[in-house]
Amino acid sequence: MRRLIRGLRGLRYWICGHIIAALFYDKKYIKGRWFDGSMKGLCAIGWEWVTHDFFARMHSCDNLEARFPINQKCKVINPSNIVFDPNDLNNFHSYGIYYQAIGKITIGKGTYIAPNVGIITANHNVNDLEKHCEAKDVIIGKQCWIGMNSVILPGVTLGDKTIVGAGSVVTKSFPNGSCVVAGNPAKVIKSIKEESINE
Repeated sequence: MRRLIRGLRGLRYWICGHIIAALFYDKKYIKGRWFDGSMKGLCAIGWEWVTHDFFARMHSCDNLEARFPINQKCKVINPSNIVFDPNDLNNFHSYGIYYQAIGKITIGKGTYIAPNVGIITANHNVNDLEKHCEAKDVIIGKQCWIGMNSVILPGVTLGDKTIVGAGSVVTKSFPNGSCVVAGNPAKVIKSIKEESINE
């Protein structure tokens, strides 16, 4: 009985999701592991994301510019300024993430972003809080992990395989990657050797 209910639920999201995606989303984002393959097609969670996102937008009018599904508890400013791999769509479905893409945000393939992370490309002008300072792009490399409650500030570049400890404030770049950074302001607390990455 449980399998039948799960199957009917999946069918409902699959049908609704296909209709909504065809009308409102960019098809380049409606593919990959969240819509087929390893997620078993019909019951793939991507179709549920599409359906929930659509109805949440109609209710709250948040994230209206985005051409890809976003969790209603996630806030995205200027979604067209965000570059990411469709297989990493999960990074827009954690709670409390704030993407402020006044400048460009690039997220490398295989990167994970935990709940309540802020990625900021422009600070407020201290002399006039109604204005923003000039935006600076944020670049996050491949296979990074941004821990819960962290903040990435304007102009930061994180190299591949950088891990940001929970609650960190990243104020400067770590372009070489393969390290763990933590603290406020974040600093390198550990290097990651290639052998430990492969283990």
